Amino acid sequence: MPQEMIRVGLVGVTGYTGMELARLLTGHPNMKLTAATSRTEAGKRLGDLYPFLNGLPGADVILIEPEPELIAKECDLAFLAVPHTAATEMAAALVERGLKVVDLSADFRLKSAETYEQWYKVEHKRPDLLPEAVYGLPELYASDIAKARLVANPGCYPTSISLGMTAALAHGLVETHGIVADSKSGVSGAGRSAKLGSLYCEVADSFKAYGIGTHRHTPEIEQELSRLAHGPMTISFNPHLVPMNRGILSTIYAQLKAPLSQADAQRVYEETWADSPWVRVLPSGQLPETRNVRGTMFCDMSVIVDPRTNRLIVVSVIDNVCRGASGQAIANANIMCGLPVTTGLMLCAMMP
Repeated sequence: MPQEMIRVGLVGVTGYTGMELARLLTGHPNMKLTAATSRTEAGKRLGDLYPFLNGLPGADVILIEPEPELIAKECDLAFLAVPHTAATEMAAALVERGLKVVDLSADFRLKSAETYEQWYKVEHKRPDLLPEAVYGLPELYASDIAKARLVANPGCYPTSISLGMTAALAHGLVETHGIVADSKSGVSGAGRSAKLGSLYCEVADSFKAYGIGTHRHTPEIEQELSRLAHGPMTISFNPHLVPMNRGILSTIYAQLKAPLSQADAQRVYEETWADSPWVRVLPSGQLPETRNVRGTMFCDMSVIVDPRTNRLIVVSVIDNVCRGASGQAIANANIMCGLPVTTGLMLCAMMP
């Protein structure tokens, strides 16, 4: 007997993460998009907003206002693809109405309301939900995700860095102080709204750093690395903007605790991720490229021992929109609904 389709709602469809969710759900065998919301585009057919969906599941969905009662009537699970602060009350309203919720904003990622308020400069309206919200990195927290009503989907930079450092910290290969994460992201990471710094003539044929020491993903990265290290950590996180649409490449530098051979570092990383469907540890001597993960859930990484500086260097690449946001949200929804995590998500990179 065919499995009953899970009815899903998409709150906030006009940004890149909402667009990507709509794209990915067209190929999901167990989920059906039954509601999508937009304040500015309510009343439109989704396929008219995004013509690439025409002829595919979900194209005929009519956009509605983001009203919890309307969403709850039509859905079993909802994805919140809206900015931080906008998701807080919506998440609470939907959870209270019995829906499972995957929140792609930052509102429930940080366990401390005080830390959230310090970095995001706004009061957290529902700190009562923070203890039950599960951080949605499937490789590390699948058992907790399976029992959750509310999952906080990780940020894109924290995903690439956390996966890159899992093996090193879990096996005690590196010191927990002095870690530097140098990350480069495509322009889609800045969102879809019109901003001067994201205009073609401002970005093309250029390369710039931004948010050095102040980026809001910093406390999220530190929170997750501290969990891996079983102790408090601070890092230097340095993001950059690259003139490409999609992708993140993070180069992470850490001091070795003791001399380590390249072969042993390679072995630790390969063994750590041997059973992962999406983390691919490249052979020694190969370095990852963002194009090889474009539009996929894969995280490609290389580990390098630099004996001259006594450093472990990890290069980790993901697609920021799929693995770093919408695809990861569907992976979390799969786990929450008792499906294999890979359902609808074993995708090949979009080449060239």
